[in-house]
Amino acid sequence: MVDVKLFSCSASKTLAEKISDYYGEPLGRHELNKFADGEMQTVISESVRGSYVFFIQSTIAPADNLLELLLLIDSAKRASAGYITAVIPYYGYARQDRKDKPRVPISAKLIANILQAAGVNRIVTMDFHADQIQGFFDIPVDHLRGEAIFMPYLEQLDMSNITFASPDVGGVKRARSFAKYFERDLVICDKVRKVANEVASMTVIGEVEGSDIILVDDLVDTAGTLCKAAKALMDKGAKSVRALATHGVLSGNAYQNIENSVLDELIITDTIPLKQESNKIKVLTCAKLFSKAIRNTHEFKSISALFVDK
Repeated sequence: MVDVKLFSCSASKTLAEKISDYYGEPLGRHELNKFADGEMQTVISESVRGSYVFFIQSTIAPADNLLELLLLIDSAKRASAGYITAVIPYYGYARQDRKDKPRVPISAKLIANILQAAGVNRIVTMDFHADQIQGFFDIPVDHLRGEAIFMPYLEQLDMSNITFASPDVGGVKRARSFAKYFERDLVICDKVRKVANEVASMTVIGEVEGSDIILVDDLVDTAGTLCKAAKALMDKGAKSVRALATHGVLSGNAYQNIENSVLDELIITDTIPLKQESNKIKVLTCAKLFSKAIRNTHEFKSISALFVDK
């Protein structure tokens, strides 16, 4: 069978090490050099000729993380790698997936074009902000689900008084899958924004009196939406509120917002490394799931076998 080579990029070193441990293959050797002006040069320090090459990198800010991934893809392509897969646990710019006002980019599509132009053959990622982003690529995309990590964790809890909630109308499908799996009720928080990253008002649709609420989202950035949704739910009579989100972007005043909120707990995965510790934040690793996806890709096995059976 063709050799597998796993490489870690700068933004996902800890996660890549965990993936490597689960997979049972050491990380490949490469260098990232920088000129005095900040220009980057990637050097793969071992042969990848004919190999299945996997680059592990979440494309979180700054843009250098995306550029590093692109340079490594190009390096591998020019070194005659047999098949190049970009493992992107968190796909940055995914929130810009449509033209919702005049003269704005569809950035998620632009990033897809750039990755394909660099020479990648396959994408492995988890929980796009919108499912249709898969259609922005003309190459295979393995879209893993955070459900495979969160649902086994939630099964350890007492679910008898749980109600699931979506913090906005756009996330209803995601929250409904949890409600359906656990056979619990679903409520919706309808938010109104006036500017980006700032929620003007929040309305709860559904009955929450006396319930333990679990808010479900794909990512948490400044945590403004989650915290306002949690307060709105508590004001409506909820007994407690916890939240889960696949990607902990946690920028701006996110940590302060979470600490000062009525949230009992925020559960996230390690697609993005934490900037600081918090007693209210619990991190579940996605390394095992990605290692299985890499193995199944290499061995031509089903990726859908990694999804939760509803």
